[in-house]
Amino acid sequence: MCISYGDSCFTVTIWGKLEVVVLVVVDTVGYPNVLPHFPFSLISLSLSPSYHQTLDTKDLKVSKVTANGQAAKFTLGPKHSFMGTPLEITLPFDLSRGQHVIVEVTYETAPNASALQWLTPEQTAGKKHPYLFSQCQATHCRSMVPCQDTPAMKHTYYAQVSVPKELVAVMSAVRDGEEPDPQDSSRAIYHFRQPVPMPSYLIAIVVGALESREIGPRSRVWSEKELVDKAAYEFSETETMLKTAEGLAGPYVWGQYDILVLPPSFPYGGMENPCLTYATPTLLAGDRSLSNVIAHEISHSWTGNLVTNKTWEHFWLNEGHTVYLERMIGRSMESEQFRQFKAMGGWKELQESVNTFGANNPLTNLVPNLNEVDLDEAFSSVPYEKGFALLYHLEELMGGPEVFMGFVKSYIQLFSYSSITTEEWKHYLFTYFKNKVDILNKVDWNAWMHTPGMPPVKPQYDTTMADACIALCKRWNIAFFFYNEGDVKTLSTHQLIEFLSLLLQQEPLPLSHVKRMQEVYQLNAFNNAEIRFRWLRLCVKSKWEDAVPMALKMATEQGRMKFTRPLFKEVYNFDKYREEAVRVFIAHRAAMHPVTANLVSKDLKVDNDKST
Repeated sequence: MCISYGDSCFTVTIWGKLEVVVLVVVDTVGYPNVLPHFPFSLISLSLSPSYHQTLDTKDLKVSKVTANGQAAKFTLGPKHSFMGTPLEITLPFDLSRGQHVIVEVTYETAPNASALQWLTPEQTAGKKHPYLFSQCQATHCRSMVPCQDTPAMKHTYYAQVSVPKELVAVMSAVRDGEEPDPQDSSRAIYHFRQPVPMPSYLIAIVVGALESREIGPRSRVWSEKELVDKAAYEFSETETMLKTAEGLAGPYVWGQYDILVLPPSFPYGGMENPCLTYATPTLLAGDRSLSNVIAHEISHSWTGNLVTNKTWEHFWLNEGHTVYLERMIGRSMESEQFRQFKAMGGWKELQESVNTFGANNPLTNLVPNLNEVDLDEAFSSVPYEKGFALLYHLEELMGGPEVFMGFVKSYIQLFSYSSITTEEWKHYLFTYFKNKVDILNKVDWNAWMHTPGMPPVKPQYDTTMADACIALCKRWNIAFFFYNEGDVKTLSTHQLIEFLSLLLQQEPLPLSHVKRMQEVYQLNAFNNAEIRFRWLRLCVKSKWEDAVPMALKMATEQGRMKFTRPLFKEVYNFDKYREEAVRVFIAHRAAMHPVTANLVSKDLKVDNDKST
């Protein structure tokens, strides 16, 4: 596979039942001579019984297809608004059993390929070199390479990447050495291998002026040099988390576990690419208080990457189990009360998602119908927190965390390296707990799985860690006198986040209360992203005009959708500043990740063709 800002190519080779060599010429507008070739091999692509093969593409300009060196007929089917275009390939010969076929596809990607974000030097921390990163989940890999872009299909891959010496390439694979490029002394070649089968949405590549620090026997943290030491401190507990997860779920099979801190435009908190977890720089709080995101991504090494949802309707199998395992890691490293506390926070996030979509919206089903639904628009905390709530409910019914974690570990062992559906999961649940089928039969499975809104059962979580937050919240609902800075100094970072979350669930506070809160607690001075995000939302909800510029600044200086979309929406809902929200978005849209820009434009009802 080869990505280039120049005239080079992007080559993908697929071996196994079908070997495909994909030659790509990437649009080069504005990016001179930065990134070239990397041969890329995907193994075990499914081949249909006939001599026809269909691959997913999106906005790709295909110019030639050959099979074993012979010209092959190909057609691009009708273009779907967000799923792209099927590439139909007809082999020029009949197939025999065990025959090895090499299919080569030459094409160009679009300048706006949704899987890729090209950053100018000015958009990076170092300001000297451009930067590229991919983000393929859920169905964006097809905009980078023709493939069977479904989690139902898994493959291994190998790659070698040639880049200028001043840049470094990393991928979602084990690093397998580097060497000078024999064809160009100004370049270096990086080798990668991924021997564990994985779906296409986990293919990842990053090229930039990267440095790394060792943070454990099988882990390094990568970022631009301006952030690398801060990131090494923040994620220094990675090996402890890995060992804890192994004790719960079984051996870690991926070899290397590295973390890459991306530029601020990365739209998610993290991404579980095998061997190379992506992390947003908004996690760099300075006190390791937000490292639970890393525990979440580590957990995906088992639930998601090893056992995968067969289709995106069953996304909760990935995320619900991962949240469950993440919180079990927190239980082992902190306490059961901490797990309960984090679960309470998750319930509030679920309630906010349900409120946003609407309690009758079928997208709040645990297993939704996603026919003709843009998966980016369907993304929410529902599969995470509704899924966790179901698993926690089953834990209580089946005998507690140790008993239920035994099921989760067994489930992982049984379905490793495969992609499954909810029905398969449920069948194994009943098989594993065969002596408790009478209890399982009393669960309202239709209400949990196929009914919109909040779950049919609300867990009764331990409130020990939340009591102080609840009490302080109630005080602010009564009056705004008799407060002092000690109110929040006695709270942990997690508790302060919970306090602000509780206030956001209520009717907006009077403006006088919010101003008093700033006077006493000096919340404007907090740089922790989770605290600042909630505080600024609270201020804008209460119509504090001084907070609007700060909210828009946070919405644009980073691109994590968890923060950017709600902040823009809060300002947009402040009638006096609606036009300002739109103006600021349009001014910053070009620097945003394409997924973020697309969704914010819909939030603000901005025409995607509208420019500055």
